[in-house]
Amino acid sequence: MAKDYPTVLYDVDGVVARITLNRPEKRNALNEELIAGLKEALRRANDEEDVRVVVVSGAGDDFCSGADLAALQKVASATIAENLEDARSLMELFMLIRELRMPVIAAVRGRALAGGFGLALACDMVLAGRSAQFGFPEVRIGFVPAMVMAILRRNTSEKRAFELLTLGTEIGADEAAAFGLVNRVLDDEAFDDEVDVFARQLERVSGSAVSLSKRLFYAGDAMTFNDALECGVDINVLARMSKDCQEGVKRFLDKQTKS
Repeated sequence: MAKDYPTVLYDVDGVVARITLNRPEKRNALNEELIAGLKEALRRANDEEDVRVVVVSGAGDDFCSGADLAALQKVASATIAENLEDARSLMELFMLIRELRMPVIAAVRGRALAGGFGLALACDMVLAGRSAQFGFPEVRIGFVPAMVMAILRRNTSEKRAFELLTLGTEIGADEAAAFGLVNRVLDDEAFDDEVDVFARQLERVSGSAVSLSKRLFYAGDAMTFNDALECGVDINVLARMSKDCQEGVKRFLDKQTKS
């Protein structure tokens, strides 16, 4: 990485890039350095030609407990301009995850709270250990999970989103899955292995097709139905012209001819 961020670990194993929040003594709480390290690691993964999927996890017992105490103390004394800069940095992280060409998976063990829950939801998919806990406790201290709200409302129903945002209570992995916030609930004992098996499924599909699908999937958020169909036409043509599609169609036709 261009700059050393000890609070973020980066490793590539075949098609999988692993990004690990590395502040276990602080429950991987978010601070300025950690957010900067995450953004740089994501950009690095995006530049790795062989990487098909990114897995974001937390070192130690928890995924991420939200902002750390020092960051909260800074908020209380910061100017409007300083708070704006700090908030925009987190916004840039959430946007970057969606702009990456490959899927980003949050692998959540332990607690994912406040901004940590937001980080997990910002990822394209969420895998959770059975004992994982999720919640937005911000309202208890008079704070608002404002940016996360845009993501949360796209992931669950309006009523359930409102409940999570205003009660400040925690929910378990099974309930989060029922809310549509978690893709899979995995056994704690085999969590790492099952995450790896899930992630490596993306090795067996077309990287360009997945990338185009991700681009279209999120672009449709701000479109009318007709505009989304028009955008779909453009992506459809791009997919048809890709090397992966042309080779895949040829293999399929050859197989049909031989059978």
